[in-house]
Amino acid sequence: MTDQRVDCLSFSYQNFIKQNENDFITTDHSYIAFNAIQVTGDARGTSIRNLSGRIWYSQPLNLWNQKKNTTASFNSTFVINIRPESVPSGEGLAFILTKESGLNSIPDNSDGQWLGIVNSSTNGSSSSNIFAVEFDTRKSYLDDLDDNHVAIDINSINSVKQVSLIDHGVNLSRAIDVTASVRYDGESKILKVYTFMSNQTGDNERNPIISMPLDLSSYLPEDVFVGFSASTGIYNQLNCIKAWNFTSTEIGNHHKVSLLWLWILIPIISILVMFLGGVCINFTWRRKKKRMQVLNQDENIERQIQSSATAPQRFQLKDLKRATGNFDPKNILGRGGCGVVFKGFLLADHKEVAVKRFFKDSSQDAKDLIAEVTTIGNLHHKNLVKLIGWCYESNEHLVVYEFMPKGSLDKLIFRKEKGEISEGLSLNWEIRHGIICGIAQALDYLHNGCQKRILHRDIKASNIMLDSELNARLGDFGLARTVQANGKTHHSTKEIAGTIGYMAPESFHIGRATVETDVFAFGVLILEVACGRKPGKQYEENTYSNRVIECVWDMYKIGRIIDAIDVKLDREFDEEQAECVLILGLACCHPNPYERPSMKTALQILIGESVLPNIPTEKPAFVWPARAPSSSEVAGDSLQEGQVTPITVLSGR
Repeated sequence: MTDQRVDCLSFSYQNFIKQNENDFITTDHSYIAFNAIQVTGDARGTSIRNLSGRIWYSQPLNLWNQKKNTTASFNSTFVINIRPESVPSGEGLAFILTKESGLNSIPDNSDGQWLGIVNSSTNGSSSSNIFAVEFDTRKSYLDDLDDNHVAIDINSINSVKQVSLIDHGVNLSRAIDVTASVRYDGESKILKVYTFMSNQTGDNERNPIISMPLDLSSYLPEDVFVGFSASTGIYNQLNCIKAWNFTSTEIGNHHKVSLLWLWILIPIISILVMFLGGVCINFTWRRKKKRMQVLNQDENIERQIQSSATAPQRFQLKDLKRATGNFDPKNILGRGGCGVVFKGFLLADHKEVAVKRFFKDSSQDAKDLIAEVTTIGNLHHKNLVKLIGWCYESNEHLVVYEFMPKGSLDKLIFRKEKGEISEGLSLNWEIRHGIICGIAQALDYLHNGCQKRILHRDIKASNIMLDSELNARLGDFGLARTVQANGKTHHSTKEIAGTIGYMAPESFHIGRATVETDVFAFGVLILEVACGRKPGKQYEENTYSNRVIECVWDMYKIGRIIDAIDVKLDREFDEEQAECVLILGLACCHPNPYERPSMKTALQILIGESVLPNIPTEKPAFVWPARAPSSSEVAGDSLQEGQVTPITVLSGR
């Protein structure tokens, strides 16, 4: 380490290699590996629980100068990748400015909720001399907004400002690249934070998610070190920095500004005069080119959708705006991972509809629109939400579905009061069993009844819609993908898709969707509907672990599996049928994907045409690679095709 002051700090790393190690100062659990900075180490084969780590650039930054009464401006842009290693994941990662660097400068016991920033003794102390922009993946305090937010911390983990990332289309815990930028204006004393998915462009690069006045010289010394801190707790994750660019201004040179601008303005004015006419021509040409690009993209999307023999109706944007009250927030029915759903009324057809509006800041919205329309547009099944039409106009991407008057299943099983999940509305056992059977029929149709197998990839209660007679309809095909080859059982992907709580454990290893990952999510849905509990809901006595799978398996182990049925049913159900449903749910959630039944077998079990598989009384541990059964042990048509392959190494890890 060097104590030499750097008045103007600037560096750029598009990735990190071993030769860069001398450029950084690290603590015990931080190092460079897999072309990235591992802030809390990727300790393969050993536990990564309860770790905290920091890593700094080796040269300090002269942040402000008391004699000259000046403060530096800086821009720190970096790419983070957080991969969950548990469900839920935790805890988080932060960009930091600190007084000191080195092993002794990270507080003891700063793992878990402290994010490596402070500990219980130093929290709130001005002597901590630390500023942090945290990217939090776990709600550790009552004051935390949620488990996916950005916050500003000064000498404390209790944030002075927080912003949820849910409405910004960013999910930190999806093991994909997220670009963040922390920009500080030393003259105006304004801090701005930007964050967006690394493959996105648009408004997120222009509009900060946080903008606030902040005088860093009031909290930090003149010389600081820039870097990152992170932590894990009982829940863990891999905290990775894949790229980092940092620039700052040199302070104390305001007296040179006038002369500098004189030399700059003379050639600039000359150039502006010479090229004024050319600028006008160039502007006109660019406008025409952009208009043509929009038209070409419009035609390309329409060509791909209309190539289907059963292409749905194309709506005009003005009609959908009129139907939804210009997308009035009062008409919002729900929010998903890639868009917002509005209730609408089509005047021409005199009927209610549900209009899904894709997020504008997603560079994937056109692909998601095409995937959803071409996937579900060719499907016809009583247990699938019917697609009515679509629209792509003025950079708006929309799909139109039939309106489901009873809403989504999760809102019927659960309702919110004062931010807490409380008892659900009345759904008797016959209705719940019918819902489970209906979704089983829909998935059997997608896996086995279509010309090309379809993987839904996001089966959960909020994606199950109910008609006026409480019949279940599977919807939201934004993540669905068609498997082109006959008999093929998986879809390769660069991103891990799905919702935490419903994702099969092997998803984080194989990096792709399979029929078995759909079956696992269906198993979680079965248990959620039958037990009236969310995947992360604890028993009141806090006797069992907080996942519904472990809860039901523990009851099965002691021979009391019926006691897991929702208490709101008041024991008014067919016990033999309920036991069959719960055991089938456990079988679908088996940690070994080879042991799960196919959707065809699951449906046959539900309607009494097949017997339940044998499952162990104690939940098996998850082991990867999974052990495939011998040919005499194989059960279920999908597993015979060997869709699970050895672990796929994900980029940056």
